[in-house]
Amino acid sequence: MSNHLWKSLLTSPALLGAAIAVSATVGAGMAQAADVSTQAQTPVSLDQIETYGNADGSTEDANAVDQVTSVSQLSDVRPTDWAFQALQSLVERYGCIAGYPDRTFRGNRATTRYEFAAGLNACLDRVNELIAASTADLVKKEDLATLQKLQEEFAAELATLRGRVDAVEARTTTLEKQQFSTTTKLQGEAIFGIAGALGGDRAVPSGAVAGSAGRVDENTVFSDRVRVGLRTSFTGKDTLFTRLQGRNIPNFAGATGTNMARLSYEGSQPSGTPANNSFRLDKLYYRFPVGAGNLTIDAVGGEFYNNVPNFNPLFASDAQGAISRFGRFNPIYRQGASPSGSGAGATLTLPLNQAFTVSLGYLSDEASAPGAAQGFLNGSNAALAQLAFKPSRNIDLGFTYVRSYDRGPLGGAGATNVTTSAATGSAFANNPFNGAATSADHFGVEGSIRITPKFVLSGWGGLTKAHRQTGADADADILNWAVTLAFPDLGKKGNMAGIIVGMPPKVTDNDFVGANGVRREDQDSSLHLEGLYRFQFSDKISITPGIIVIFNPEHNNANDTVYVGTIRTTFTF
Repeated sequence: MSNHLWKSLLTSPALLGAAIAVSATVGAGMAQAADVSTQAQTPVSLDQIETYGNADGSTEDANAVDQVTSVSQLSDVRPTDWAFQALQSLVERYGCIAGYPDRTFRGNRATTRYEFAAGLNACLDRVNELIAASTADLVKKEDLATLQKLQEEFAAELATLRGRVDAVEARTTTLEKQQFSTTTKLQGEAIFGIAGALGGDRAVPSGAVAGSAGRVDENTVFSDRVRVGLRTSFTGKDTLFTRLQGRNIPNFAGATGTNMARLSYEGSQPSGTPANNSFRLDKLYYRFPVGAGNLTIDAVGGEFYNNVPNFNPLFASDAQGAISRFGRFNPIYRQGASPSGSGAGATLTLPLNQAFTVSLGYLSDEASAPGAAQGFLNGSNAALAQLAFKPSRNIDLGFTYVRSYDRGPLGGAGATNVTTSAATGSAFANNPFNGAATSADHFGVEGSIRITPKFVLSGWGGLTKAHRQTGADADADILNWAVTLAFPDLGKKGNMAGIIVGMPPKVTDNDFVGANGVRREDQDSSLHLEGLYRFQFSDKISITPGIIVIFNPEHNNANDTVYVGTIRTTFTF
């Protein structure tokens, strides 16, 4: 490698200073150039070295050009240039100059003393070759004297440069031997969370007796979530992503009586109580280009919001964004995702032009189950179509449609997941027909406007029209909306303040009346209010305190207000 690397270094066109130095016609100009380059003692970086030569030392760079034999071959050199004669002498007499691949010399580019020294050495080598070839008459005595003087002056720089190249070679060899993989990157994330709920009585649905569910469990908990991912690329444009996860963060629905109080990063491993933080494969997908877009194949943990734009960019992350599950994005994007994390399917996102992008997707949360009324096509599933519109640099709009089917629990007992696979609305909104198989059409409108670099306004509205598939016909309408205000870089670069206001999914109309005589329709309206501030202590550590306030939880004004506070600390590596 050393031989080839040095030859590439020594014939670099960046070394105009060296070209000037060996010309007897521009002595004064040479001295001035050397003084200027002395002022910038910039070390040679690995990127520069890679520009000068190939790493393997065995094959020529595909972008390299042959030795320039005439100064006329350099398109940006003119006879009127002040160093033209010096350059012409080096090119046509000594042959120690090469051009860039586009046949330019770029003589106005700044050079360091190290580059100057390397160029000087190139011409010395060439002179020695001429002498050895008995062509000493081509070398003037005055040139040899000048070269000898410059060689002595730049001896230290040449020695330093040789040492740095040797060190880079040694480090490269070590990395090649010790690296985990040439195609895979390891990434990780750990969340430590302190959280607790406050309130009076637990929330109950409309029609139930207020206070009948007992008091809110006002316990403070300390819990965690750890993720380790492997991101592999085979072509440089594709991604195979594998992620392991362990967590023990509680669902505050049990403590408060409502899914509206759920945290963004909650969940346990294994599902249920008590959680023991055991690790499992929680996400596996392969994403690759298709034309100007990309296709994502989900095998485990498929989620539309991971594959298509969700128009709430500063709050979508459960580790850095909203602290509530509802505040992350429109619940429509959770359709098709399995509560157990086993959802599988495919999503295509394809830009039509600079303004429009279309997305199409299908997910099944029982893809691998061979039982009756299950499987990739017959089990619970969702199909998405979305049109994203970007009329300007700071405005993003989305129009989303999802057709979903939830077969309900096997055996007929339990609940469906109509509004989301991870419910964020009322009990009636998530299960409007009390466990019956349900199909639904979901419509969503989303948008995000960057008003200033430090103020982003986003929001969404959603309508679900659900239809009962088993038993007597029944229809239900479900609404939700939210407005989010983000203040990035508030107080310090990387910090962010946020306010989220909205109404979690609510059943506004329902034909279905349960066996207890209660129409599963929400009578009042809840209001979700959330405030947070993220302190970005470093690129790898952030701390986000925040509070969630639910007025009239379960869309029942007989319920007490519920409060959930948390301090989320996120480490990334």
